[in-house]
Amino acid sequence: MVERLRTAVCLPTFGDFDARTLGELAATAEQAGWDGFFCWDHLVWDPLGRGMADTTVALTTIALATERLTFGPLVMPLARRRPWKVARELATLDRLSGGRLVLGVGNGDDVDFEPVGDPTPARHRAAVLDESLVLLRRLLEEADPVTHEGATYRVHEVQLHPQTVQQRIPIWVAGWWPNRKPLRRAAAYDGVVPLWPEFALPSPQEFNGCLDVIREIRVESGRDADGFDALVWSRTEGPDDTRPLEYAAVGATWWVEAFDARRDSLAGVQSRILAGPPAR
Repeated sequence: MVERLRTAVCLPTFGDFDARTLGELAATAEQAGWDGFFCWDHLVWDPLGRGMADTTVALTTIALATERLTFGPLVMPLARRRPWKVARELATLDRLSGGRLVLGVGNGDDVDFEPVGDPTPARHRAAVLDESLVLLRRLLEEADPVTHEGATYRVHEVQLHPQTVQQRIPIWVAGWWPNRKPLRRAAAYDGVVPLWPEFALPSPQEFNGCLDVIREIRVESGRDADGFDALVWSRTEGPDDTRPLEYAAVGATWWVEAFDARRDSLAGVQSRILAGPPAR
C-alpha cells in the first residue's frame, strides 16, 4: 500500500466552468485539503453550446490561484498540438507554479480532430502521439539543439531553453482497458490513467490486473516498477467514503474525482470540493 493516496478533482472547461471559475475552485480545493486539480482539454467539442475555455489559459489561472496543488490537463490529445508550442507552454506553466505541473496525454476522439482536419483515424493519431511525446521530451530536456526527422514532424536545430523547475515534467498516459498499446505507451513514461467502458469504476482486483500488465512491461524494459503513478478515475460519496483505500492497497497512487458539466452543477461541485477529499 502506498504511504498516502493522493486525491484530486478533474473538471471540464465548458458550461459554468470557465477559466476564472476553475481558478477559484482550485483555490477552494487547496484549502479543503485536496492534493491535485486537473481539467479537460477539448478544442471543438462543446456539448452545452455555451463556449469553452482554452485549456492553457485555464491552467494558468489554476497555477496562479494555488501554491501547493499538483495540476495539469487530464487529458491532452497531443496529436492535435504542435510539440514545440506545447513544450513552451509546459515550461512556462512549470515555472509559474514552482514545479507543480503534470501532463496527462491521450489519443483523443474524432469529435476534436475530424472537424478541423487533424489526424484521423485513431491509429494515425496514435502514431502522431508517440512521435509527439518523443519530440516533446527532447525539447524539454535536452541541453543541445534538437534535430528530428520523423513521419509527421521535422525539426532542425531547435533549442527552447525551457528552464523548467522540475528536472522532468511527469507524463501520465490514458488508455482504455484492456487495450495493450496505451498501457505499453504509459509504461514508458511516468503514470497511467486506465479507463473502463462508460467510465465505470473497476473493482480493485480489475484495477490491479491492469497494473500487473504495466509492471510486467516496465520490468521487461529495465524500468523500475516503483515510482510510477496509477490513477483511479471515479467519484466518491464524500469524505467518509473508504473505497479509495481498497485501490491504494493494490497500487493506486491517485484517486481522481471526475465531474461533468452536463450532469454536475457548479453549486454541487463547489459543495463536494469544500467537503474535502475521501478517506486515504
